[in-house]
Amino acid sequence: MFNFFKILFSPIIAILDFITKYFKTIVFLTIMYFVVYSPNDKMNQNGTFEVANLQKIELFGPILDVSKTMGEIQKAKQNVNIKGVLLEVNSPGGAVAPSVELAYAIKELSAIKPVVVYASGIIASGSYYASIWSDKIIANPGAMVGSIGVIMQGVNTEELMAKIGISTQTVKAGKYKESGTPTRKWFDYEKEQLQSIIDDTYNMFITDVANARKLDVKNHTQFADAKVFTASQAKEVGLVDEVATVSSAEKAIVELAEVDIAIWQKQDKFDKFIDKFISETVSSISMNFVSGLKAY
Repeated sequence: MFNFFKILFSPIIAILDFITKYFKTIVFLTIMYFVVYSPNDKMNQNGTFEVANLQKIELFGPILDVSKTMGEIQKAKQNVNIKGVLLEVNSPGGAVAPSVELAYAIKELSAIKPVVVYASGIIASGSYYASIWSDKIIANPGAMVGSIGVIMQGVNTEELMAKIGISTQTVKAGKYKESGTPTRKWFDYEKEQLQSIIDDTYNMFITDVANARKLDVKNHTQFADAKVFTASQAKEVGLVDEVATVSSAEKAIVELAEVDIAIWQKQDKFDKFIDKFISETVSSISMNFVSGLKAY
């Protein structure tokens, strides 16, 4: 009976044995396939390859290091074959500086070719800032939009340090050099100076939103003030143009780009997997420790 089952399952055993023995080789060949294989060309009915004319760029997770996204925007900007860009956003925001960097990169791109933003989940604070200069913002019916505001946070560990017998020693030059310290309660003059930074950054934020979305900055409490809106509410206050699904966003960029047949440029599958894994891991950890201004 044992020999019967051994013969019966011998093909499966042989396959598993081969995979175990040559696992590293299989992984290497799989990686090489994804590296060499280009998904950006599509063969038409005549047997010839067509070049991609539309590009999708993803902005997912907390906004911290935007070098990769900036690189994709730059490539789309320089590629004469790409006639339009769909930016898919699902991000709660992040640090102010990179959010502004993305916003003006999108502004420069939209001056050359149309850009449509699709909010697939969350488009809030810094990620909304990054999207304002696009030609059109379309939000998923279940998306959360807005949270246009700026925040700076800190902790006061003074009592804890006293309990465990730890004290700090500071040598400084400059009255405000210790502003934001976690070792004691902030002085009133420090709070006032930090508040001036917050206010100035917030004014920049709402001014850019008002200019980009053709809103009256005097009415900023209606569309900003750190309020979070549903997609339909966001449309009412002018933060998005349309409430629809991704197919409508794709249709919109096809029409704006004036392409007859949409051929999407796609990221290499292996690169996409690695990027997503690293991005989600690093972002989830680092966002909890990042200091400074946050549009989040």
